[in-house]
Order: sequence, then structure tokens, then C-alpha cells
Amino acid sequence: MKFLEPGRLLLLIAPALVAAAYVIAQHRRQRYAVRFTNLELLDKVAPERPGWRRHVPAVALLAGLVMLALAVARPATAVQVPRQEATVTLAIDVSLSMEASDVAPTRIAAAREAANAFLDLAPEELRIGIVAFAGTATPVLTPTIDRELARLAIDRLTLGEGTAIGEGIYAAVSLMTLEAGGDGEQPATGSDEGSNDMPAQAIVVLSDGESTMGRPDLEAAQAAADEGIPVWAISFGTGSGEVAIQGEQIPVPVNEGALREVASATGGEFFQAASASELQSILDEVGFRIGVEVEDREITDWFAGAGLVLALLAAAGSLLWFSRLP
Repeated sequence: MKFLEPGRLLLLIAPALVAAAYVIAQHRRQRYAVRFTNLELLDKVAPERPGWRRHVPAVALLAGLVMLALAVARPATAVQVPRQEATVTLAIDVSLSMEASDVAPTRIAAAREAANAFLDLAPEELRIGIVAFAGTATPVLTPTIDRELARLAIDRLTLGEGTAIGEGIYAAVSLMTLEAGGDGEQPATGSDEGSNDMPAQAIVVLSDGESTMGRPDLEAAQAAADEGIPVWAISFGTGSGEVAIQGEQIPVPVNEGALREVASATGGEFFQAASASELQSILDEVGFRIGVEVEDREITDWFAGAGLVLALLAAAGSLLWFSRLP
């Protein structure tokens, strides 16, 4: 919790002074009572003394004054809210190596499953675009909040020859800058006070290998960095992957180095996933961090209401027990 007007917390001096005055008054009262040494007569004059109850209204009133002073300082708490302008483009590798079964049932099937789960859990306001790349890259879906369209696009992905990660990144950048209006202007990056300091756009590259054709990966990464779009790279698969090509088992181990460099060059992050559940967790984290921001929400009413309730309780207790206001 924070206070939007912290200088007004000096008003807490007032209830502190009232509390000090009350303590002094009670001390003087006790000194006066000690002078009345005839305890038998005191019991007859005041057989039922209030005891601890006489302090309750005062404590409630002081607590109410503290809450009201805090309310004037405009307390606020951090809350998570969906971003209104946030986009994630999934650049999915559909090369033949994604047919490897080291991730059950196959890498591509597990990727589809995780991507569909991501659609279910991502913030509703998060726009999602899709690019498929093998030897070339194809924009499959312009960023949209329509989850059914995204689901259809994912389910229709087909495998092809070659791997061109750089082309996939270029296609994703073009898709996102076009979606932003064609001038390359990106939504706010979240640098304002109360934000989670995360860019409002990101590219997620899901691949199991390294580029065998197309423009260089790092050149594409620089194009994304120039647009202020981080690339979150996910290496998907294990070192034991194989695919059958013309009756021969061809090893297709995952290459992590290239993807790590791409993520580093754009200010993004690199992840490793060896199962559908791990991939889903990573995608969910990306969606949450891009699609949700933290902002300060003022809760002055809560403190003002609590202060008023405490003041009323102090008055009620004093009237009930002592027939007077505190």
C-alpha cells in the first residue's frame, strides 16, 4: 500500500497529541483517586466502577481519527488489471522436425495443445496473432481477441520443409507494426508509475531447431528490437528427437544457442520446454506478463468509512455506559 499524498500524513500528529493528552488525564485521575483513602466509603459511593470500559470509547475514537487522517493522505493499493492495448504474436515452427515424438505425442501436436490452452487462459483483452514458419514464413492470423479464429488457425497448421526462424520473426514484426497502424508506433511500454514495466507487445518464437535458410536470425532480432518488440524464445523438444524421412531415422536435437541469442538481442527471455505442460506454463506466464499491468487504485473510501464507523462506535459506547459523548 502507498499514499498518493504522503505529506498529509503529518495530520497523524493530531491523534497522537490527543492520545498523549488522554494518558496524562488518566494519570492525574489516578493521583486524585489515591487521595481518597477510605476504601469502604468509596465502595459505597461507587460500588460499580467502569474499569476497562471507560477506555473503550477513547480508544475507538482515537483509532477513528487515525483512519480519517490516513484517508486524507489518499491511500492506494496495487491491483492487477488487463491491458487494453497488448498483443502477443506466436511464431510457431512448422518444420518437419516438429513431427518428432520425443514430446508425446509429437512436438507439433503438443505445441497445438499448449497453444490452445494458452488461448483459454490468456486475458480476454490480449490480442493474439499467429505466424507459421518452415522454409518460409506465413502470417496466419492478424492479432485479434477472437479466440475461435485463433484456435482454427492453430489447428490448421501444417508441416513443411526447412527452418527459417529469421523469416518467422520478420513476418511477426510486419504483422504487429501493420496492426499498430503501419507506422511502427507501438503502444505504451508500461513505464508509467504503477505499471509492471513490461512492453505491451511481444513475439513468442516456438522452435525446436536452427535456421537452415532465410535471412539471419540476429538480423531479424535487430528488426524487432528497433520496433521495441521483445522476442521471447522457447526451445521446444529434447536432445533425443528423431523423425523418419524416406524410411530413415534422422536425429533432430534441439538447438538452444540460436534462440538464446535472439531473445538476448531483443531484451526478451529464453525458455526451455521438454513437455506440453512446461510449454503451457511458459505461454501462460508470457500472456500474463504482457496482458496484465499493475496500477494504483485509491482506497480512500475504505479508510474514511472505517474512521466514521469507529467514531460512531465510540459515541455509542460512551452514551451506553456513561450517558455522555466522549
